[in-house]
Amino acid sequence: MREVTPKKIREMKGREKITMVTAYDYPSALLADRAGIDIIFVGDSLGMVVYGEENTLNVSMEQMVFHTRAVAKAVKRALVLADMPFASYEVSVEEGVRNAVRLIQAGADAVKIEGGQDHEKLVRKLVRMGIPVMGHTGLTPQRYLRLGGYRITGETEEEIEEILRDAKTLERAGAFAVVLEFVLADVAKLVTEEISIPTIGIGAGPYVDGQVLVWHDLLGIYESSPPFAKRYAELGKVIFNALSRYNREVKAGEFPSIEHYWEYQDKGEFEKKARRALEKLRD
Repeated sequence: MREVTPKKIREMKGREKITMVTAYDYPSALLADRAGIDIIFVGDSLGMVVYGEENTLNVSMEQMVFHTRAVAKAVKRALVLADMPFASYEVSVEEGVRNAVRLIQAGADAVKIEGGQDHEKLVRKLVRMGIPVMGHTGLTPQRYLRLGGYRITGETEEEIEEILRDAKTLERAGAFAVVLEFVLADVAKLVTEEISIPTIGIGAGPYVDGQVLVWHDLLGIYESSPPFAKRYAELGKVIFNALSRYNREVKAGEFPSIEHYWEYQDKGEFEKKARRALEKLRD
């Protein structure tokens, strides 16, 4: 069992801020784990940042299982959390259970489900089975069509009520934490005060119990990123410059240089070996 467990995450509420970041492959997860991140999240955001989709709706269970397995192999300390992709749990509780089991068997320590009240039965069932669940409310990307796009939530009384209801339902059903995405900070603060499980925000202000960011946004891989994401590096530019320099040096014959290859010191010995090898091939 890894050091960071759902129980430990619950116990961090009000005591220590929780850090969470996405990772979709072995090297990314390895670095995040070594950096001390608490939760390494295999998010369905991979559809957009890894596969170039316009949204997360086309992400399959096969993709989630594949990436979860790669991440799980790298992580020794952090909790590995895997997303339940769109249409993997909405049809029935039974199908949701089957797909959650697949992610756990791929190496995840817990699964994340978007929505609250709509999936109370599934959350209860999974928790009873021993599968830890993190919820997700506010902006739920899998439902962005219903929401009218990717927009901030909690501006109306009805939305505040819905977010609170989802969070309290998830708490009651046994979820160990809940993500609040693109929620007005005042609303996120209210939810955090109203429930006993940790809230993890993304674009939800500072009053939550933890923060999550997407790997590519945090590291500045792409030219643009969401307005709520802080860019801690500009790796996109670093990588582009490195690749451009490599391209130039190969074209100019500057790479590889002497320190990057090996050759016979005794040229006479090489010529004899080469001559014999050629003669054998001609026979």
